[in-house]
Amino acid sequence: MAIYWILFIGIALASWLVSSNLRRKEKKYSQIPLDNGLTGKDVAERMLSESGIYDVKVVATNGVLTDNYNPSNKTISLSEAIYSSSNVFAAAVAAHETGHALQHAQAYAPLKMRSALVPVVSYASRWVTWILLGGMLLIGSNPKAGAPVLLTGIALFAMTTLFSFITLPVEINASLRALTWLNRTGITTSRNHAAAEGALKAAAYTYVIAALNSLATLIYYIMIYLGRRD
Repeated sequence: MAIYWILFIGIALASWLVSSNLRRKEKKYSQIPLDNGLTGKDVAERMLSESGIYDVKVVATNGVLTDNYNPSNKTISLSEAIYSSSNVFAAAVAAHETGHALQHAQAYAPLKMRSALVPVVSYASRWVTWILLGGMLLIGSNPKAGAPVLLTGIALFAMTTLFSFITLPVEINASLRALTWLNRTGITTSRNHAAAEGALKAAAYTYVIAALNSLATLIYYIMIYLGRRD
């Protein structure tokens, strides 16, 4: 169990470092203007148009780094700073979210798998904490009764962990699509393309850490189950 806590603390520290790095990159690369003056909204709409996609809306949403693509209503939501700003960071984020729209249009397999898991993960997230807590409390006093409850919680949590790992190729592929398109169209140039790449890499690391944290937590619950079920 001591090894687990060392791992958990290490992941928590890595998560803090990755989040801090992303905020630094956002601040730094938001200061690099695009030569063509395109805003995040312009970048997304142009990428959609050049990819032959005309049924996806680009809208502004509140918050910071709340950018996302919703395949259910075919909407790219860009945070206000990304939507209306003309800088390398905004262009990279907008192109990344548009990359998800391209994945959807082309039936990219990992995205289809992730979308199929959304209802299951939504249900699991609603109940998993209470089931795991109940299972751990019960298994201490009555292992035979608590073990099935804890195992149910572990199964639900495993679905959220699977979702985190399926998210990785989806996010990485969207970034690759974005960077390729930004470079090919000249929206980013030899002077600022590395900044766009750095921004998306910093964002990708947050998904890697989230997946590792979820896996470490899953292993912790499994260790409790295996150690106390008898």
